Amino acid sequence: MEYFFLLIIGFLAGTIGSLVGLGGGVIIVPALLFLSAAHMLPAISPQVAVGTSLVVIIFNGLSSTLTYMKHKMVDYKSGLFFFIGSGPGAMLGAWVNQHVHMHHFSLYFGLFLIAVSFLLMFQSRFSPRATRTFPVVRTYVTNEGEEVTYGYDPFIATLIAFVVGFVGGFFGIGGGSLMVPAMMLLFLFPPHVAVATSMFIVFLSSIVSSSTHVWMGNVAWTFAFALIPGVWVGAKCGAWLNRRLKGKTVVTLLRIVLILLGVRLIVQGLG
Repeated sequence: MEYFFLLIIGFLAGTIGSLVGLGGGVIIVPALLFLSAAHMLPAISPQVAVGTSLVVIIFNGLSSTLTYMKHKMVDYKSGLFFFIGSGPGAMLGAWVNQHVHMHHFSLYFGLFLIAVSFLLMFQSRFSPRATRTFPVVRTYVTNEGEEVTYGYDPFIATLIAFVVGFVGGFFGIGGGSLMVPAMMLLFLFPPHVAVATSMFIVFLSSIVSSSTHVWMGNVAWTFAFALIPGVWVGAKCGAWLNRRLKGKTVVTLLRIVLILLGVRLIVQGLG
């Protein structure tokens, strides 16, 4: 029965993660900790929850990236450049994660989820208000035929990517919850390109950060294999929905889920 729950959790994580570019770990990690605390799964440490989540997110990122590729929404050059910063950050975050106590982990993760929910509240305002000049300039033609110009400063982009990678490696979420808003707010990425490229970066960063956890033995492979099929299918559904649903509705639902999960973990951390 527990594996059926994991399959459903994987599907939801894959769908939501791919839909808004978060990666899916924001669902997987707290779900594993909750099921473990409720004795519905064998007891696992937060480090194992994170390591397992990162392994699963690899398949989430790959599945959604392959789907977004078909619609030419992934900016590979920018994604690879951002990965230069996020890769080392992911490794450092995975290492720091080893020194965090369970209660502290739950508290910090809960606060982080609530912070992300408020960040998403302003996501609709992350649109260009003035023309900016970037050292690196990119263009994208929308489905409506409109050509959008965006870009980034390599130094600033590397710093931001490092922070995003650290957060993803530490919390086991892939880091997309910070990368997507940063891309849209600071570098004027079109929303669809930001989400698709974020999932590409999440895929690469998760390989790096999960390898650290695998080396440390922080992966529950039985749980991972139960989650991966659901995540793979869910990621494709999320990418499909991304092109059809109104972003405002999706973000509102996601914010509600993040707040509920965040409060649950804060209570657990303070208990």
